[in-house]
Amino acid sequence: MAQDRRSLLRTAAAASLVPAVAGIPARARAQSATLKIGVLNDQSGVYREISGPSSVACVRQAIVDSGITAKGINVEVVSADHQNKPDVGSTIARQWIDRDGVDVIVDVPNSAVALAVNGVVREKNKAYFNSGGATTDLTGAQCSPNTVHWTYDTYMLAKSTGGAMVKTGGDSWFFITADYAFGHALERDTTRFVEAAGGKVLGSIKHPLQSTDFSSYLLQAQQSRAKVIGLANAGTDTINSVKQAAEFGVTRRGTKIAVLLMFINDVHALGLPAAQGLVCTESFYWDLNDRTRAFTNRVKGAMAGSYPAMSHAGCYASVLHYLKAAADMGVAAAKASGADAVARMKAMPTDDDCFGAGSIRADGRKLHPTYLFEVKAPAESKAPWDYYKLLQTTATEDAWRPLAEGGCSLIRT
Repeated sequence: MAQDRRSLLRTAAAASLVPAVAGIPARARAQSATLKIGVLNDQSGVYREISGPSSVACVRQAIVDSGITAKGINVEVVSADHQNKPDVGSTIARQWIDRDGVDVIVDVPNSAVALAVNGVVREKNKAYFNSGGATTDLTGAQCSPNTVHWTYDTYMLAKSTGGAMVKTGGDSWFFITADYAFGHALERDTTRFVEAAGGKVLGSIKHPLQSTDFSSYLLQAQQSRAKVIGLANAGTDTINSVKQAAEFGVTRRGTKIAVLLMFINDVHALGLPAAQGLVCTESFYWDLNDRTRAFTNRVKGAMAGSYPAMSHAGCYASVLHYLKAAADMGVAAAKASGADAVARMKAMPTDDDCFGAGSIRADGRKLHPTYLFEVKAPAESKAPWDYYKLLQTTATEDAWRPLAEGGCSLIRT
């Protein structure tokens, strides 16, 4: 515990050193209205590549693209590492709000941390835009007037990827599941769609976060004789699972691997020879259209050679929309009440280069189309990060859990 406390102090101290938007003099910041955004995510662990510094870069790009500083409104950004621990994440969130004047918290991968931060932000009446977490509880049992769930969730992933696998003959499943809120929710939601399509689940096994050896889990999955091994995990856990499945020749024996949450950064880490043929669902792909390519070209220079994943795009788009709402309602009003700021965001249609036109539902669910992709074979890839081919598009009205099924207390029955 002492080591955790020391680490927390280091991350909080590092956050206070993150500079404000470049080019705004200190005197001007002191004299003008200032919004403060905290990017809270995994900067050293299993989800670093799908959150981390790249999320911070995308938030900074949103500030530039918003043009808000030209209106005399300053925006400062701080960041910290929640270490995938709910107590660390909630403590940083509370300190940011109480001590540092943070108005908005963004990103927060890891569903357990996401739910912990959700409670703090609601208590303090600030605003919270989750891009990296997947639990549907953020728009269901634990929905909040202060929270927008932007990018993806377990219902959307399960319906798109799980449903597609059953339609192509994968009607028996065994899950290898990350043993925390996200993994449990993803397995639960995928099971629902598998069974609804006439398939069956033969079993599952849980693994700790940040596992390195998946051999025993893969062996048990193979012994079940399931046609599909569903990976209800993410980040380096997914990368290690897929790599070891390839090493053990799992797919050569006729078993399919369903990667229920995969990001383009995972494909890059795996390499096309290992990842080719995998099917995944995303709500953003850098090469999807002219607008996604334009956004990527603006931000990739700040991403240390990486390209944006959908989680990074969600950080960008949510902050961009918030800044539009804050400018519309006035900075003082936005700072005074996160719930009011989110209500203004819900009242305004969304439109950005990452997701196109969309909206925010009453339960806080951001609505946009989703896409089922297949990873290209090496010979099909013609340029750096040219990894996906589009299999199908799920329209906005079909992609997300119906409002009436979520159990959100904000929805009047």
